Amino acid sequence: MTNDTAVSDIDPQDLAASPERFFNREVSWLGFNQRVIAEAKNPRHPLLERVKFLAISANNLEEFYMVRVAGLVGQVHERVEVRSPDGLSAKGQLAAVTALAGQLLQEQRAIWGDLKGELADQDIHVVQPDELHEDERIWLSAYFEDEIMPVLTPISVDTSHPFPFIRNLGFGMALRLIRPRSKKPLNGLVLLPDQLPGFVRLPDSGNGLRMIALRDVVDCNIEQLYPSFEIVSRGYFHVIRDSDIEVAEEAEDLVRVFETALKRRQRGEVIHLSVDASMSDDLRNFLLDEFELDPSNCGAMEQLMRLTTLFQLASVDRPDLKFEPFSARFPERIRDLEGDCFAAIKAKDFVVHHPFESFDVVIQFLRQAARDPNVLSIKQTLYRTSNNSPIVRALCDAAEAGKSVTALVELKARFDEAANIRWSRDLERAGVQVVYGFVEFKTHAKVSLITRREADGVVSYAHFGTGNYHPATAKIYTDLSYFTTDEQLTRDANLLFNYMTSYVPPTGMKRLVAAPLTMRDRLLEHIDAEITAAQAGKTSVIWAKMNSLVDPDIIDAFYRASQAGVEIKLSVRGICCLRPGLPGLSDTIEVRSIVGRFLEHSRIYCFSQGLPMKSATAAVYISSADLMPRNLDRRVETMVPIENETVKNQIVDQIMRANFKDNLSAWVLQPSGEYKRLEPKSEEEAFSSHTYFMTNPSLSGRGSALRRV
Repeated sequence: MTNDTAVSDIDPQDLAASPERFFNREVSWLGFNQRVIAEAKNPRHPLLERVKFLAISANNLEEFYMVRVAGLVGQVHERVEVRSPDGLSAKGQLAAVTALAGQLLQEQRAIWGDLKGELADQDIHVVQPDELHEDERIWLSAYFEDEIMPVLTPISVDTSHPFPFIRNLGFGMALRLIRPRSKKPLNGLVLLPDQLPGFVRLPDSGNGLRMIALRDVVDCNIEQLYPSFEIVSRGYFHVIRDSDIEVAEEAEDLVRVFETALKRRQRGEVIHLSVDASMSDDLRNFLLDEFELDPSNCGAMEQLMRLTTLFQLASVDRPDLKFEPFSARFPERIRDLEGDCFAAIKAKDFVVHHPFESFDVVIQFLRQAARDPNVLSIKQTLYRTSNNSPIVRALCDAAEAGKSVTALVELKARFDEAANIRWSRDLERAGVQVVYGFVEFKTHAKVSLITRREADGVVSYAHFGTGNYHPATAKIYTDLSYFTTDEQLTRDANLLFNYMTSYVPPTGMKRLVAAPLTMRDRLLEHIDAEITAAQAGKTSVIWAKMNSLVDPDIIDAFYRASQAGVEIKLSVRGICCLRPGLPGLSDTIEVRSIVGRFLEHSRIYCFSQGLPMKSATAAVYISSADLMPRNLDRRVETMVPIENETVKNQIVDQIMRANFKDNLSAWVLQPSGEYKRLEPKSEEEAFSSHTYFMTNPSLSGRGSALRRV
């Protein structure tokens, strides 16, 4: 997927000042989702995992419409004239992404058709109504009457029954009806609540697992809801609304504001309407009129369904069609010390690589702090966490035990706002001092700071993470947890907490780098230093791993570095607005994206400092921040320097080298914007970074295996 213009023939000096040096952010994101969709076709993955990839891509695309497309629609309505860095107006971007997103929707449906056939070959049958056996029809009619019909509410729309409000992501059936007595036509609606299953499992008949989509169950039995009406035509529809939340900077009570905003989210402007391709024109126009939509914002699909319901199908009990399970390893250092996290951290800094090493170590760290009578205080940032979170429980236990506990809760964590409000109140009831941070900034940093009275005085223990304090996502996201008692880092962490809770600027921070204060400048300083080294004839290398690369100033700095001869390798999972491989501008830059069993999420920045890239001499950071304007300018983020030799070896010589060696899960970005999947060459060893780390979860001392990358 590309927004390519003919750039290869443009003079590098002219291109360096042209908007065409950037890829469009929204188009690049759609390219990422296309790579996710491609995994649904990847024969290396087990079949049900491919079904799950398709469901993930559908969920991604819904969120894209709810937030990014909605934002563009708002700019067009407000006649915003500001262009994106790549030179497109809001209207131009909207036209581009609407066309590309429509192609992805069609591709998703085509892949689902193929997957259904492969599932049938494995005795998992998703049947159509005309494939039902007679005994199944009888059973399904009774099931509908007993289990489904009581939940449904048929609505007829006329002057006394106005068109109802349909919430965001609402899915339902529209009908054209004839009244039994007057014979007058009217329109009807039946909404399918989220509480109903997406698929109904039919009784075991000895012919494999047979399931039917809920939409088809309702369609087969719709006469039970309108028994005396003539149904002239009918078809399904799906509504996506604007779901972004804006909060005024002068908001006095963030919790109250967000509770109100969450209610507004469900009532946001309709951004996109999908309908069955077979839906009659009069029904389609009826919906367009009621939603006040232009026909260009309506897409027609054969056998419309919410593909997010495929998560249910992917969970059926067929282990032979899923990834082989693996057990995350608990760090030996802590286990050898009988589970004493403090003793292990005080002995030596260490890093834990999730999900290959267990997130339980983070939970145990906080649980031990809650129980330990020598612990004086706990300070914790919380951006996202799970329902019934053991992290929240540990903080509550600590407060109830009389410890000073402060939780910096971010209410602006998109789509987790309601959960964050709920458990922030649980924390307050337990006696935790809850602070909601800045109105104008999101607090995205992942930091725990524990102070403990010991024989030699008060000692501080810190955890810095690249991912959220979320035990569930920690099983599927690749992230790093770094534990340290370094006096300067823990002191800096305390200054950062003071900044987040009191707005006091953290003067005197010695090592910790924080956005929006110093991170942008520090990154640019390192890039400039590599440029200076390269210009002096020294070997100069930059390696970086992130989720997204969008920031124009950072991209331009990478271009300058490339022009100076710096070798730059970037692992960017999602959005990348940098054009690599252009002669005279970016020909020393390689960009790859790994999409595989786990979601690449850790952020790592390595600068060789005028030498070949070696862990012993490189400047190495782990971070909560991607290279986007929002992370560098509008969020509180951390970038943590790693100086412990063992930890640097793990990060540089294992994780980064494995990312750049991967030739089974990696895609390489072309100058045109197209991504090409890497395939092992005949003389190459097939290598998957995810498989490597699953089979080598403890990496200390294993660096030599990947030295040649």
